[in-house]
Amino acid sequence: MPNEIVALVNTAVVPIGLVAIMFSMGLSLTANDFREVARNPRAVFGGLAGQLVLLPPLAIAVAWLFRLPPEMATGLFILAICPGGITSNAITYAAKANVALAVVLTTASSLVTVFTIPLLLNWALTHYFVAGEIPPLSVPKTMLQLAQMTLMPVALGMAIRAWRPAAAARMTVWLRPASLVVLIAVIAFSVAVSAQLVLDNLLYAGPAAFVLNAASMGVGLVIARGLSLDRNDTLTVAIEVGIHNATMATFLSLSVLKDIALAITPTIYGVIMVINAGLLVRLFRALATRRAQSAGATP
Repeated sequence: MPNEIVALVNTAVVPIGLVAIMFSMGLSLTANDFREVARNPRAVFGGLAGQLVLLPPLAIAVAWLFRLPPEMATGLFILAICPGGITSNAITYAAKANVALAVVLTTASSLVTVFTIPLLLNWALTHYFVAGEIPPLSVPKTMLQLAQMTLMPVALGMAIRAWRPAAAARMTVWLRPASLVVLIAVIAFSVAVSAQLVLDNLLYAGPAAFVLNAASMGVGLVIARGLSLDRNDTLTVAIEVGIHNATMATFLSLSVLKDIALAITPTIYGVIMVINAGLLVRLFRALATRRAQSAGATP
């Protein structure tokens, strides 16, 4: 692929795609959505703890367990410190779980990670790379970039929803599906750009990405069970902890750090997380059907 096309996509398409995704999220938000925090504080704070507190050390442990090289370990860590995304919301909706909780968790984690990602990423680069090989990163500049890519689009979308709800509803009808298409396109582009790297390292990085995703959803399930959440909230927390904003991870790898090798594990994870989430939803449905049949058979 010509370098000019790669540069164009890295500097324009991926950032615009991320903005579109966050803007569509804002269009679907109202102040009432955040009442979920007061209505269901255990689920909200449990989900955020899983996403923001437990996932980074879990990624470090998985990278150590599989002895990943610096680029793959850092890529895995980048994915782990990214917030949830509209993919998790879409899967939650399809699973008929708690969409309101999913939206609050995604939004809250997106706001917090504007400030946590640059700091954690800076630590990861100095931890995994030796001096002289560390990809350049400006923490203040990255915070500003993330704010421009996430906070501002979400705020603009919410403002339009508040002031022009009819217009926001019309925009959401086509922009939300378009955002999912953009997400798929970004992942596909990341695969295309780093196809040889992905193929060369699939058997190496794939198991690590799978284990991290499975463990992440497992952490979500354990947290939810520990908090005695109901079935829908348990499934929602598991999905939110396991599904991450792959577009943001791609943006950080390709547009901020400008290192294709860093995109290997996030790209693989982006595919695996959707498959695993689908399997988890099917498992929950099967268990629910079995319980219903058992209840119906009870005299």
